Amino acid sequence: MKKAALHNLGCKVNAYETEAMEELLKKDGFEIVSFDDIADVYVINTCSVTNIADRKSRQMIHKCKKLNPDACVVAAGCYVQNFGKDLADELGADIIIGNNKKNDLVYRIHEYFSDLDKQDGPILDYIDINEGQVSYENMIIEKDSEHTRAFVKVQDGCNQFCSYCIIPFARGRIRSRDIDDVIKEITMLAKNGYKEVVITGIHLSSYGSGTDYDLADLLEAVAKVDGVERIRLGSLEPQIVTEDFARRVSALDKMCPHFHLSLQSGCDTVLKRMNRKYTIKEYTEGVEILRRYFDDPAITTDIIVGFPGETEEEFDITAQYVKDIKFYELHVFAFSKRAGTKAATMPGQLTNAIKKERSAKLISIGDETTEHYRQAHIGKELDVLFEEKIEIDNEEYFIGFSKEYIKCAVKAKPDVDLANEIKKVKAVSLINDNQYLLVEI
Repeated sequence: MKKAALHNLGCKVNAYETEAMEELLKKDGFEIVSFDDIADVYVINTCSVTNIADRKSRQMIHKCKKLNPDACVVAAGCYVQNFGKDLADELGADIIIGNNKKNDLVYRIHEYFSDLDKQDGPILDYIDINEGQVSYENMIIEKDSEHTRAFVKVQDGCNQFCSYCIIPFARGRIRSRDIDDVIKEITMLAKNGYKEVVITGIHLSSYGSGTDYDLADLLEAVAKVDGVERIRLGSLEPQIVTEDFARRVSALDKMCPHFHLSLQSGCDTVLKRMNRKYTIKEYTEGVEILRRYFDDPAITTDIIVGFPGETEEEFDITAQYVKDIKFYELHVFAFSKRAGTKAATMPGQLTNAIKKERSAKLISIGDETTEHYRQAHIGKELDVLFEEKIEIDNEEYFIGFSKEYIKCAVKAKPDVDLANEIKKVKAVSLINDNQYLLVEI
């Protein structure tokens, strides 16, 4: 039996696709082993969201050949979709698979091993993802390495073309998965014991564009699946938050009150240069709508600091907005110049030192707002989906997440296994440098 190892880089969509490729290999008879083990086949699902992601993708490809020079190395995903053809010889991969061709994985591996003596350079498997009407590549998983929650991809592609972002070029135009296909997969995952599903996509807010259904329709259908007790959403654009959307989604008891609304900057002039399609006023209105329909929902976001031309005043406006809006969590990124995007050639490129300084300031503000949100839940009752047992300060705890995605911990009891159990708990205090809410059942 041949052995295969897989490694994922990047977003939750990539992670889903890596899980799907793993299942393709299992069904073909491969034994899946750790990426640090000696394997016959290594699969790297690459990322290209930043220059660092590009570099990590190359490093992982080269690492495979060091682990086993005779192995078949497969590079798939966004980095190779953008640059693989030009770098094919120097990448060192034996098979290079672009996006929307990942279902070809097993076929290409068999092609490689059946024709070893005639190999003249890597096998390339691509489509021009930005030309014509590209269909949705339907992949499916039955299990997820997360064990308690399953990520389900329902959408691919992006039409936004934010000035800093390479992903529309790597993923192509928006396309959506049929609701019936999504429900079939989630039904199977529920039968396999998953109590929470996380709905993901490259530009999830555009789900259903060009069809007679939308994201709210999908969520209402998912809520009817027996066994699914929680529905969580991946990253959303603020424009999707309308009164109608919030009304429909808040009516679903299974919906987690946790919304990741992508912000990127708290300053209108920077948003305009980024080619974001909303104003701060519109973003704020979306947050206010969610807070009207949900009881203290967790609002999380992404912010890019050091965008070309960002002045100290523009950064200060963003910092103040972050304080005012009271996010639960911030994900802060320093601007990364991506060749082929408009932002890469914009004037006013900032130094790494300025980006680092601004990142630190914003992260510090984010840490304060996160702690405040967690503290506000002390004394409240929460529903927690427990995941695993860990050690904190030499004591054993079961940890898990509330519906708001607050990390919670309860002291473990002998012979009591809480993994994949949802329990109603009461929050008592913060522990472990305020990283966890200590709860009691």
